[in-house]
Amino acid sequence: MRAQPTRMVRIDAEGAGQRIDNLLLRELKGVPRSRVYSMLRKGEVRVDGRRIRAGHRLQAGEEVRLPPWHGPAAGRRPAEPSVALAERLAAGVLHEDDDLLAMDKPAGLAVHGGSGIHLGLVEALRQLRPDTPFLELAHRIDRDTSGCVLLAKRRAALRRLHVLFRERRAKKRYLALVGGDWPAHLRQLDAPLERRVAASGERFVRVSAAGKHAVTRVRVAARLQEATLLEIEPETGRTHQIRVHLAAAGHPILGDPKYADDEARAWHETLGVVRLCLHAASIELPEWGDDGTARRFEAPLPKDMADLVARLSG
Repeated sequence: MRAQPTRMVRIDAEGAGQRIDNLLLRELKGVPRSRVYSMLRKGEVRVDGRRIRAGHRLQAGEEVRLPPWHGPAAGRRPAEPSVALAERLAAGVLHEDDDLLAMDKPAGLAVHGGSGIHLGLVEALRQLRPDTPFLELAHRIDRDTSGCVLLAKRRAALRRLHVLFRERRAKKRYLALVGGDWPAHLRQLDAPLERRVAASGERFVRVSAAGKHAVTRVRVAARLQEATLLEIEPETGRTHQIRVHLAAAGHPILGDPKYADDEARAWHETLGVVRLCLHAASIELPEWGDDGTARRFEAPLPKDMADLVARLSG
């Protein structure tokens, strides 16, 4: 790693509308996300000489000051995707056109690199697609969650996608395997969520009156032996929302190492569950097609989850 000097970036019309934190994550390659947000909180990043928040949306003509930082030494290549990962990502393309790329992300792969993670989905795709000049994540899902992720191939498409996700007009649908028999009457989970940091430094989310509004809609997709397959539509997009809401309702997701209690985790192990059984099954974009129609992208249930569902079906 070597020190990178202060740099100024002027925002043009194409770059207008993006959040400052997204610009920093793209420009400061190799800097952990936690450090990027620390730069913003401490005022090390300036826009036209003033301090700004992480959610600030940049305007054409604004000048961003990037502070000195430590990045990869010149000539050092970033981590490269393995042959197995390259093949998995090639097979995981759900849809592609001039504006966007819909991917079926495997569980265990982060959507982007960060602290302790040298290679994420977007970094791997950029290396595997050197002829694609622009490729940015439109949204995020947890590292341990599999399924549908959208990436923009044009700045205008990224801005449009950000608006749809910010306004909650893009509809996400998940499938989750939970322990126990889900109550038929429980179709909406409405509990505020608060992000916390434990004494150990671990970050987690909990239900709290001091938290932010969060709503999750739930429907039973299949009743299994000692488990239930749920179809889930989050109305809000809080961190770990689905995982915390389901655990708080007494039915943690199978394989959840953070929000399932010790007894539930022990039972998950007896079933041979080795991953968080949460899958981003589909995303629907309203009025996205050239003719104004909605576009829907679907990721099939991965084999490990499908096998478990079959086994629990008896």
